[in-house]
Amino acid sequence: MDTDMSGYVNETLGRLSDQLYVTSIGIYSVAALLFFVALAMGAKVKTYAGDLAESDRQARELVGASASSSRSVPAAGDRTPGRVSGPPERRPRNRAAVLSAAAYPVVILGLIAHIASIVLRGLATDRAPWGNMYEFIALTCAACVLGAVVVLRKPAQRPLMSFVLLVVILMMFIGGKWLYTHAAPVVPALKSYWLIIHVSVVSIASGVLLVSGVVSILFLIRERWPSTMDVLPSSDTLDRVAYKCVVFAFPLFGLGVICGAIWAEAAWGRFWGWDPKETVSFISWIVYAAYLHARATAGWRTAAAWVNVVGFVTVLFNLFAINLVVSGLHSYAGL
Repeated sequence: MDTDMSGYVNETLGRLSDQLYVTSIGIYSVAALLFFVALAMGAKVKTYAGDLAESDRQARELVGASASSSRSVPAAGDRTPGRVSGPPERRPRNRAAVLSAAAYPVVILGLIAHIASIVLRGLATDRAPWGNMYEFIALTCAACVLGAVVVLRKPAQRPLMSFVLLVVILMMFIGGKWLYTHAAPVVPALKSYWLIIHVSVVSIASGVLLVSGVVSILFLIRERWPSTMDVLPSSDTLDRVAYKCVVFAFPLFGLGVICGAIWAEAAWGRFWGWDPKETVSFISWIVYAAYLHARATAGWRTAAAWVNVVGFVTVLFNLFAINLVVSGLHSYAGL
């Protein structure tokens, strides 16, 4: 433990926070697997339903041809060819909906463990638990999962959480494997109430924007391969979900940038200095403003989705590359 940053640290709570962090990753992995299985089962059910509809159509054509050549009335008890549905015991039950419904509370359980990990980290260090890259990633991922739980709460949309959880699991793995920092007090430059306001607002907005980016990627896949990706919700549904996320997160992200500028003026004597983190944050804000403009333009729905994916990339770049690769004033957050 560093000795130059004096302050009380409860190591027991710190270890418990780390354990809950790993536990949440495991629970998210189970939930993602359940959702992917539900998607696969949904595809099987849709394929069976399509085959059944085609058989029924052919049977109706056969009945029509028979009726035109013969007007005889079938005897009582005869089977009508138009009712080709197969024995009930042979029909595949829609277990996809049942499995998806079971996976949803698993995600919530993982989110509870995740939030508990963040809270215990704060109690262990007696500060806002987002003073370094590891903690910032943890908070952003929690906001991403919470956003997915809310915006994808409809039963037909819940399996989409599998793709969001994949991104979250990867980010949390990177955070825990290469960005992990032991629970400790923050450097003096971060001992400000603006840390609570600025970082939390930006993290929440970034997490919701990640959900929007994942959904826009699925929208583009759905548009490119409409028949093979029929297991996904309709393009209209995916487009609306992505748009709702950006409508919520865009002003919040802008507020976070403004709060950061106010904090910069108090800490460094200027509101804006084109620091790499500031610059990429501004670029992200411009990209999402362009998305909202393109989304409101008739016939630009696909182009808007591409713009949203670009915004998704800039958010990820700002989360990782700026602090890891580029040197700037925000690098003191440390690893």
